Amino acid sequence: MSAAPAATIHETAPPLRQTPLAALHRELGAKLVAFAGYEMPVSYATGIVKEHTHVRERAGFFDVSHMGQARITGPDFETVAVAFERLVPGDIAGLKPGRIRYTQLLNDEGGIIDDLMATREADGHSLFLVVNASRKEIDFAHIAAHLPPSVTLAPLPDRALVALQGPDAARVLARQMPEVRALAFMKAAPFDWRGKAVFVSRSGYTGEDGFEISVPAAVAEAFARSLLAHPEVAPIGLGARDTLRLEAGLPLYGQDMDETTSPVEAALDFSIGKRRRRDGGFIGAERVQRELDEGPARVRVGLRLDGRSAARTHMKIAAETSETVGEITSGAYTPTAAASIAFGYVPPRLSNDGTSVAVEIRGAFQPARVAGLPFVPHRYVRKA
Repeated sequence: MSAAPAATIHETAPPLRQTPLAALHRELGAKLVAFAGYEMPVSYATGIVKEHTHVRERAGFFDVSHMGQARITGPDFETVAVAFERLVPGDIAGLKPGRIRYTQLLNDEGGIIDDLMATREADGHSLFLVVNASRKEIDFAHIAAHLPPSVTLAPLPDRALVALQGPDAARVLARQMPEVRALAFMKAAPFDWRGKAVFVSRSGYTGEDGFEISVPAAVAEAFARSLLAHPEVAPIGLGARDTLRLEAGLPLYGQDMDETTSPVEAALDFSIGKRRRRDGGFIGAERVQRELDEGPARVRVGLRLDGRSAARTHMKIAAETSETVGEITSGAYTPTAAASIAFGYVPPRLSNDGTSVAVEIRGAFQPARVAGLPFVPHRYVRKA
């Protein structure tokens, strides 16, 4: 008697999660794609190029509610800072209330688990975190596992996060919350919006002046509509967000860095304060301190290519000798730079501005030059 055929196993992907603004995106005609386990808008009817230009010229509204938000609390800020500094190379203890620090979670080998924003809240006692969507479960588990009993991590899944970016952003947001004008770049504070507590930071991922606003999920759609009602504001998708951050010289986790990449290799050593460089004391410090002293084996650089052909992830970078020396991690032809620009990793000897290299595109080598970052000047408001 022959054996019965084995049952066919059909593996199905888990359903995509949705942000509190999912219905609004559909109403606005968004093209939706899967991103970090969420259904997210990649563009709207006007298209990526016009969205990109609108942010540079007016103000763009972004739904970034897929990002992870959390709060770390303890008996006092010193205890919280000491605990969190064990996990990151940034100077957390030196944060004043209402100030934001960009830093990275590191593994034992000094690789980047994620990059994140940490804000000392106005009460002076707690840290507010924003982490990447694709890493938030990993991040929160890692953080919680390394905190002492007196310090607690509390994820905030009941909050949405939106961004308003561009030269008109402050003018628009001040019509609803006049006090936001007092914030300067990398500062944050709580505000009231129609009787609801919102948390506003003057920060973003475009190189423009702008804000990121954490709001209760229950009022996210009403808040979004209140911003989109202003004639200066247009909805912006992930496509333009990517070209904007590339022009601004800002890396994307999972594309420009991962758990094998150190902050020094990723050209993020500016985020490591003097005390942390000297004293270490954080997970992965041995590699970071060694690379700060001796230099890394490779480093992330900006590249400007001749012509309009776009460099794409994993394309080879070659030296003038035709020797393969690295690869592209991000690239595009972008509207404001009006050039084909990219990030890639090369040996330090080839990292100086103006160094000639080439990028292999469809079997042919396209001339390129190492270019200083950002490709488009930042327009942050340093003093309110």
